Amino acid sequence: MPHYICKACGIQRPKTVAPPALCPVCDDPRQFVPASGQAWMTPDALVAEHGNIFRYVAPGVMTIRPEPRVGIGQRAFLLRTPSGNVLWDCVTLLDAATEDIINALGGLAAVTISHPHVYSAMARWGRVFDCPVLVHARDREWVPEADPPVEFWEEDIREVLPGLDLHRMGGHFPGSAVLHWRDRRRLFTGDTVLVTADRRHVTFQWSFPNDVPLPADTVRRMAARFDRLDFDALHSSFDGRDIPEDAREAVARSAARHIDPPRYD
Repeated sequence: MPHYICKACGIQRPKTVAPPALCPVCDDPRQFVPASGQAWMTPDALVAEHGNIFRYVAPGVMTIRPEPRVGIGQRAFLLRTPSGNVLWDCVTLLDAATEDIINALGGLAAVTISHPHVYSAMARWGRVFDCPVLVHARDREWVPEADPPVEFWEEDIREVLPGLDLHRMGGHFPGSAVLHWRDRRRLFTGDTVLVTADRRHVTFQWSFPNDVPLPADTVRRMAARFDRLDFDALHSSFDGRDIPEDAREAVARSAARHIDPPRYD
């Protein structure tokens, strides 16, 4: 029996004889099932048709992104810290070339995950690199299958390595998290907040593809949590969606605009 990978979101489901009838993540109102219908692929087909692109976006920070696009098209981040390497968020493709490159760079100490839309093949990454996959317990229901590498954390803050902390922000999902690299003053947000096209703001959404904003009270609470973090740069899920400096001010400015939007009437 093979694993089946949802073509729409890129999440790998448990092994089954036949493809599942639906993908629970895409069937959720935060996401969507394409108009063409639910479609699946196997890991072998994925490896045969795709390869990962590695790119430096800052000192000690590399992105990993499958080409052609897989699922929602997110990128993962490889953070090379003095205490070990950490993967922030995940991509579905893990081929021999990717394994060799990461092992040559020192392997992984942990895989850290922002929210369910980027679960992809996270358990396989944990097994291959013999490291924990850190998922917030409030999103436990979305984990495709119980797997030894997956480790649930329950607090609002979890230290991953010295100088590197996970913070639960909530909003998009109850367990939506960010990763704070304190020494480098860098914040990795996934879709917890997404950098907008102008790269001077972020947006707070319950559903990004379906354009459902978060309530003002939720954004107010999230803004207070962001205000407690010291960061200058911010990196979100997709290529080009980065704020290279003054990102803390951009988040505060964006939250204020969301809570009290401009009025033109």
